[in-house]
Amino acid sequence: MAEIVATAALSHAPSLTGWLYKAPEDTQKRILAGFRKMGVLVRAKKPDYIIGIANDHALNLPFDNTPDFCIGVASEWSGPAEWFKDWVALPDYKVLGKSHHARTLAREINRSGIRVAFSDDLLFDDNWSVPLHFVTPEHDVPLIPINMNCTVPPLPSVDLCYQMGETLAEVVRGMLPEGDRVIIMATGGLSHDPGGPNYFEVDEEYDRWFLALLEEGNPQRVLKEVTIEGMLAAGDGGTTELLSWIAAMGTVGDHPAKTICYEAEPALRCGLGCSFWDLT
Repeated sequence: MAEIVATAALSHAPSLTGWLYKAPEDTQKRILAGFRKMGVLVRAKKPDYIIGIANDHALNLPFDNTPDFCIGVASEWSGPAEWFKDWVALPDYKVLGKSHHARTLAREINRSGIRVAFSDDLLFDDNWSVPLHFVTPEHDVPLIPINMNCTVPPLPSVDLCYQMGETLAEVVRGMLPEGDRVIIMATGGLSHDPGGPNYFEVDEEYDRWFLALLEEGNPQRVLKEVTIEGMLAAGDGGTTELLSWIAAMGTVGDHPAKTICYEAEPALRCGLGCSFWDLT
């Protein structure tokens, strides 16, 4: 059986690479220190590959029939997508996929009753480009991307996202090759309201409350208290990216997270943070 050696969750805001300079210098230093520390923690686990869960920014999934989850099954990925190059200010890159493993995930998760789509043609924007820049800057760890719907109603429920994480972990441990070292990585959030009335605000209170919940290691409380409505109130159109973090929590159950960093800087248009679950 494969082993999940750690689960990580981190913001993927384009401001982290595209306009970090707009934040005060001391804030920049803390953010870079925190996100680089996340990279050190991930690489120290020597993963054979990363299974990522991130929101799709209406770039790949259709509006008229949006799947809750779409697993990328290509053998190689490239980014950033053309439209996003100036936005994220990152050079072109390529990262290997794990096509056979990804198809196994798609098949077995569907058999469990959770409907997932799959594709070998996903464009990468900040959802993968930014976190990979910090976590695996050499792009030398293969990635199985799972794009999920966090923006187009109806959204997947909090319960379904947690169940997706549970099922993903079961399939990884039960169906992927013996000895594989796997890291689950959720990206998105924290509070932000892209293009909305609160675009220039960050809901620090909500973000710190959410991060503290993950630190408790109490999924029952998370499923009871974290709601779509609460996320929308903290920032419509962006904060629901935290559904990917709920899926990440589903892979660890009641194991408590460690908050690596958090900054609420309005100039960066997003609450920025990282959480890490060490499972070894």
